[in-house]
Amino acid sequence: MSILPSLWARVLAATLVVGVLPVAYAKTPADQLIVGMSMINLLSLDPAAATGLDVSEINANLYDMLLVQDVAQPDRLLPALAERWQVSDDRKTLTFNLRSGVQFQSGNPLTAEDVAWSLQRVLKLNLALASTWKAYGFTAENVERSMRATDANTFVIELPRPTDPMLVLNTLATSPSAFILDRKKVLEHEKNNDLGAAWLVTHAAGSGAFVLNDWRANDVILMSRFDGYWGGPAKLKRIVMRNMTESQSLRLMIERGDLDIAKGMSAPDIEALQKSDKVRTQTLQRGTLYYVALSVKQPMFADARVRKAVRSLIDYQGINQTVMPHYGVLNQRPMPLGLAARLPDPGYTLNVEEAKKLLAEAGYPNGFKTSIRVLAEPPFINIASNLQSTLAQAGIEASIITGTGNQIYGAMRERSFDIIVGRGGGGAERHPHSSLRTLVYNPDNRDEAKLSNFQGWRTSFYSPELNQLIESAEVESDANKQLAQYQQIQQQLDQQVGAILPVSQMTDTVLVYADVADFKGHTAATTRYKDVYKKR
Repeated sequence: MSILPSLWARVLAATLVVGVLPVAYAKTPADQLIVGMSMINLLSLDPAAATGLDVSEINANLYDMLLVQDVAQPDRLLPALAERWQVSDDRKTLTFNLRSGVQFQSGNPLTAEDVAWSLQRVLKLNLALASTWKAYGFTAENVERSMRATDANTFVIELPRPTDPMLVLNTLATSPSAFILDRKKVLEHEKNNDLGAAWLVTHAAGSGAFVLNDWRANDVILMSRFDGYWGGPAKLKRIVMRNMTESQSLRLMIERGDLDIAKGMSAPDIEALQKSDKVRTQTLQRGTLYYVALSVKQPMFADARVRKAVRSLIDYQGINQTVMPHYGVLNQRPMPLGLAARLPDPGYTLNVEEAKKLLAEAGYPNGFKTSIRVLAEPPFINIASNLQSTLAQAGIEASIITGTGNQIYGAMRERSFDIIVGRGGGGAERHPHSSLRTLVYNPDNRDEAKLSNFQGWRTSFYSPELNQLIESAEVESDANKQLAQYQQIQQQLDQQVGAILPVSQMTDTVLVYADVADFKGHTAATTRYKDVYKKR
């Protein structure tokens, strides 16, 4: 969609006041929310292709999902487009009853056919976001049978293989692929059987509380209120998102009142603003983990004693106290904090003497040379520098190799690395299997298997016992037995010394101007602006 030039002029005039009022404090428009954030990783708005936290938040305001995670209690799932849902006694069939009277922004009625087509489309396009659905057994060939509308208001999922239905429900509530598209509108723009993929890169066709007016890459996104929204119209008329990559600019503008929300600010700038009465902070816990990953293809790391030595050479407490404020919080388990199945942290600490003893037992009394691959940005590079220092205390000489995301994680996908400081995990799904599948599970350790979606496979760490336990827990229908299995997995992983060593759980800190009310950041990166307003 294109926005009128006159509207562009008014919006830009309202949001660029910092350039014309160098002294006086500005006020953003009372009926608009002005957000400053980096858009450099925003490449597509298509729900089947759009990865990353920022695009999830954008699409959460343009589209709807069948159900959502409760903001206050993420383990609780709430109705959205689906008024209610049922799981069959055999745990193979999920039935969703849609609320009636929902209209897309085009005016087209939203039906179960739109729901089925939207989810089928993800598998048929087979882009990055199809991987989670494929893990549940869905394929481009079976998805029309497995996900279907039985009437205009009823949508049914038949699971292709046994899995925990709660996993699928959590995916429907959190995955960037689970937004429901206006099938008729999208197909008006289909070219060469692409299911509208080219058009949806820069356009939207949803039923959400806001309509996409315009997106200028690495510049501005404009959204306006959809007055026909089924949940009632939003309190603000317009959302303006501006591409801002400099932390100091974000700090200056939100402190002056030229921004309502600032995202992606550096830790020093956040700390400087915490004393201001004009700004408040919200810290959002994410599901991904910062970790130290070791390649078991390297002879030294194939020895569990060496992996255990490295585990003893990570200064978990020091890193989390000095490096991670506003980036993460201590977590030494391969699953998010707060899950019922998660055991308390095992209490690993920096222990150089223990590490030296283990290295000597493994045949490395004088240590060895290795390398640490890492992104050249905080907090990754800071963790790597700290690790380099503590490894050296036990004689391990580690050189640091920096690079882009493609270079660092590309080497990991190719299993061509020694050590990587990275970030990953199951994301926003509140289920132990989500993280274990990503970080530990490795069903086929052959290079030619190329299971690069499994970070456990990338490290070449292979444990048939853990694989079997993870598979068994996924399908266990008795909640108490399943809980015990997930706790057993964590204990065995400790004993076997997995190749991915969690250090910290990711957090995001959002800065909010004082007069912005009812902004509730979501841990699943699906923050919705419908109820946000300004106290003026």
